[in-house]
Amino acid sequence: MKITDKFHRLREYVEKKSFSGYDPYDALNSQITRIFPFNKKLAKIALTQLLRRSPVNLRPLLGIQPGHNPKALGLFLEGYAALYTITTSKEIKAIAENLIELLEKYKSPTCSGNGWGYNFDWQSRVFFVPKHTPTIVNSAFIGHALLNAWESMKIQKALDLALPVRDFILKDLNRLVEEDSICFSYTPLDKYAVHNANLLGASLLFRISRYTNDLKARQVALAALFYSMKYQLEDGAWKYSEQHGSSWIDSFHTGFNLEAIRWFLKLDAAQEYKERYRKGVRFYGNNFFLKDGTPKYYHNQIYPIDIHAPAQAICFFSGEGSKYCDLTDVILGWMLKNMYSGKGYFYFRKGKILTNRIPYMRWSQAWAYRALTLYIKKEKNVYKISETLQCARYSGR
Repeated sequence: MKITDKFHRLREYVEKKSFSGYDPYDALNSQITRIFPFNKKLAKIALTQLLRRSPVNLRPLLGIQPGHNPKALGLFLEGYAALYTITTSKEIKAIAENLIELLEKYKSPTCSGNGWGYNFDWQSRVFFVPKHTPTIVNSAFIGHALLNAWESMKIQKALDLALPVRDFILKDLNRLVEEDSICFSYTPLDKYAVHNANLLGASLLFRISRYTNDLKARQVALAALFYSMKYQLEDGAWKYSEQHGSSWIDSFHTGFNLEAIRWFLKLDAAQEYKERYRKGVRFYGNNFFLKDGTPKYYHNQIYPIDIHAPAQAICFFSGEGSKYCDLTDVILGWMLKNMYSGKGYFYFRKGKILTNRIPYMRWSQAWAYRALTLYIKKEKNVYKISETLQCARYSGR
């Protein structure tokens, strides 16, 4: 089956579902959580992990309904904005407008400006996040997608929704301050400093500042960039966080870091970090993929293989020019061969023995859709994509 056929089947699948589905972390949408023990942190974590790890979808038995996840809507919107640059189809624009309407509907009612959270309560090891609490990661991905939709399709509502994210980032998020640098919190409810969240938020804030000519926002964004750049390791990598117990180095969060930094460079800012950015790109390309395209979860560990790893790699390297074409192709070939169901959707995770085939909408389909559309955009013409990507080989750089 051609790559284009797989993409069109994915598009048919998500449009037929109206972009609504289950999520790996939606366990707390179950009515069972009203039972007393589930007021406890450990019970919430246990139920969430049980459903996330189960290869059988137990959600219908627990009364959990499919829903619209705002982050998924943003990732799909970015995909349609990319498609529109190839073919200015009225149909594509109409779908994008519908996604923007949904994003307006599901924006958080509790934040300054605009921000987006999840359509479920979420309990982590560190903090509890109620449904619809805006997060910097969700708001950054959605904000970038809205600006892309404005730039490619000139949909005014997209711009109107994107620009007020500035107020959420500047007014609601907590900050870790270290001399001339800052790190944004993940949500307004915590003080957890995470590099990918900080950089993603900073990149959107800087991009918005270019629209609004906002010097304050620009300076804050650069201070946040400075925080994460000063913690880049000598080999080009980043720990997930500088906080205790968060020192792992994983694939897709590394890709998020680099994608965020690339926004600054594309907007002719932070040129002093260009060489360090390139070092980060080399680390990413050299340490997270086997020669056959197999994506590793961590820089020193393959399993579990998460759909985020190949999808984010395709998204990122599709924007890095000809130097990484072979690597992009071989990762895409591996993802289509190993994570595609044959029924229009992509799998969640692949372990040494078992593959979790539950068709999660945000975690799997939205990321695969974003990856394929950004790859198609790179190729300029969907009908020229090779059917023989399996022949590509990456020799390392």
